[in-house]
Amino acid sequence: MAAAAAFPSPGLPAAPVSYSLPTARLQRTMRDGTKTPIALVACGSFSPITYLHLRMFEMAIDYVRQSTDCEVVAGYLSPVSDAYKKPGLLSAGHRLHMCELAVEHDSSWLMVDPWEANQAEYQRTAVVLDHFDHELNTVLGGVRTADGETKQVRVLLLAGSDLIATMSEPGVWAPQDLDHILGRYGTFIVERAGSDVDTSLDSLRQWRDNIHVIRQTIQNDVSSTKVRLYLRRGMSVRYLIPSSVIDYIDRNGLYLDESDKNASSWLYRQQPSSPIGESS
Repeated sequence: MAAAAAFPSPGLPAAPVSYSLPTARLQRTMRDGTKTPIALVACGSFSPITYLHLRMFEMAIDYVRQSTDCEVVAGYLSPVSDAYKKPGLLSAGHRLHMCELAVEHDSSWLMVDPWEANQAEYQRTAVVLDHFDHELNTVLGGVRTADGETKQVRVLLLAGSDLIATMSEPGVWAPQDLDHILGRYGTFIVERAGSDVDTSLDSLRQWRDNIHVIRQTIQNDVSSTKVRLYLRRGMSVRYLIPSSVIDYIDRNGLYLDESDKNASSWLYRQQPSSPIGESS
């Protein structure tokens, strides 16, 4: 894995006085001090969080173990703030709570960071990654090896292949943000059903060494959009999202309105009886 390039970090919004990065599951001492410590960060709406969101981290950690000289010391979910104003987006409070329930009951190492979700203004992905870099390396001082050596944690973005498709589309991302995300940090991209990752990578060749594509050997196309649709139709979403999240949605009567245009447009493209992610 290529070393992170040295770029100046833009100024970060001030964190609330009461804020501190969740560290309960941070691996403060490395198992193998010869490797590079990395933290995986997934940004997104998580409205609601699905098993695929969690599964992406597991696929990434397998890839890291088998194909790199790195060691994963942390994994973070960073829900976007309400300022994103995406159709179907629940309040940050609900989305944070669902993510926390999911990692509490279904993961032994993932954490949820509330910093981005609690910002009054939308924060660009580049700034969010700077936030994690600052908290892990400046505030906490990195991690240690068994011999007592201190090492800086490299932050990498974890995302689905739909993200890399938008990055390769002219005019969608600011060039300086692309350079900051892919040049300074790097990314793990999990292939999704129906995506053409290789074509998307053609226009991102200058950062190719920092873009790591994880192929899905077991295809999974579950998405939050489809889950919201199923919920509105009164259909079961069990085994698509964590049971603790389903219970929370039921208790709070979430996803019952019809204002989500993304889910509606997906419905109109389907046959009436078409299931999500059907497999034999």
